[in-house]
Amino acid sequence: MERFVEPALLLLLRDGPGHGYQLAEELAEIVGETRVDLGNLYRLLRSLEGEGLVQSSWRPDLPGPLKRTYEITDEGVDLLAAWVESLRASQARVASLISRYEESRRTA
Repeated sequence: MERFVEPALLLLLRDGPGHGYQLAEELAEIVGETRVDLGNLYRLLRSLEGEGLVQSSWRPDLPGPLKRTYEITDEGVDLLAAWVESLRASQARVASLISRYEESRRTA
């Protein structure tokens, strides 16, 4: 689950472009954290950009100081779909384990 932040971030960007602080707030809600480390978030964004999964641009039209805004690429959308399939398979395995555990407790 340590890499859960990556698909969560791609999901946020699939829903629309975002900048660092905004993404950190929304990401914290998805991953169940009180706050997301901005340094780690920016490193992940740079890594995803280096892999061609996200792209960024400076947005002078947003209020406040100049902000770098990130958006998902087509390759990022494809990777997100693969992540979701993998998570779905993991969810099924976990559900099976829990079911077997609960069944064994009832018969014990």
